[in-house]
Amino acid sequence: MSEIQDAVRERYAAKALQMAPRRVGGSQALSCSLSAADLEVRRAEWKELDKAALVSREDRAGTVTSTYRASAEVRTELERLVAAERVCCATARWELHDDGERLHVTVASESGACCEDDCGGGEYSASELASVGINATSSLGCGNPMLLADLRPGERVLDLGSGAGLDVLLSARRVAPDGHAYGVDMTDEMLAVARANQAKAGVANATFLKGTIEQIPLSDGTVDVVISNCVINLAADKRAVLREAHRVLRRGGRFAVADMVALAELPNEVKRSLDQWAGCVAGTISIDLYTAALRDAGFKAIDVEVTREVRLDGVDGAIASAYIRARKE
Repeated sequence: MSEIQDAVRERYAAKALQMAPRRVGGSQALSCSLSAADLEVRRAEWKELDKAALVSREDRAGTVTSTYRASAEVRTELERLVAAERVCCATARWELHDDGERLHVTVASESGACCEDDCGGGEYSASELASVGINATSSLGCGNPMLLADLRPGERVLDLGSGAGLDVLLSARRVAPDGHAYGVDMTDEMLAVARANQAKAGVANATFLKGTIEQIPLSDGTVDVVISNCVINLAADKRAVLREAHRVLRRGGRFAVADMVALAELPNEVKRSLDQWAGCVAGTISIDLYTAALRDAGFKAIDVEVTREVRLDGVDGAIASAYIRARKE
């Protein structure tokens, strides 16, 4: 498994262990997926750093800001701890800012959806969510591929990076009674969440498979529609993903995904950041590159619709959520 896959797997495994949102307290919130013993260790690490370098801490409108005296040692320790806390971004959004003399750690309360600070969260109606009995925070995506897919009874659907299973279960409802929906995810933790959601929803015509989206565990020409929700941008080899999507589609099959794209070039240091990869940022590519990769994979009738532009705090460049459609001829 590559470093990028490892970083993504770690982050989303942590999310699976703590899907419910939590509020940030008056001090700093700690990683929500830690065991009691590990939580005590993390708390002790923060206390030691606070004792050595904390200048002030304030809580305003749900955002806690802690200011530290700047030094090489403090900066290194803060970078390590903040990176560790970001693994559990369902709890809060952690940021580290450096003004030269002071280091500022901000912890902002979030609603629990992965990537919502960058991707924007899914767009599901109350009736859709009620049909499968799943809370909106189970969507870790940047849109609603159901708006694109035009699913019909009897079709077979594949969700790339199925997470907690929301899009798979909604798809299964739409293609019932004779259709089937598949979900592929590489984390045991998310598969367990998805299967639990499936049991709760009482959806029989769905199957969750363990695997990577670069090597989909289905035969050629298995499905009529491939969907995905803010996942392809997480793959290091997007061309492999798109080739695999084309392979498993039947002739005339449809590709309908919500994903993140780059509108302006991101700095190299952002592109190299594993944390930014796992946060739906560093892996984004331009619309032109995305379109070219789809075309090279064999897709036709390619259309990209930008739905929301996102400017990143302290980062040059811009990303956006987009709906992407294509067809296998």
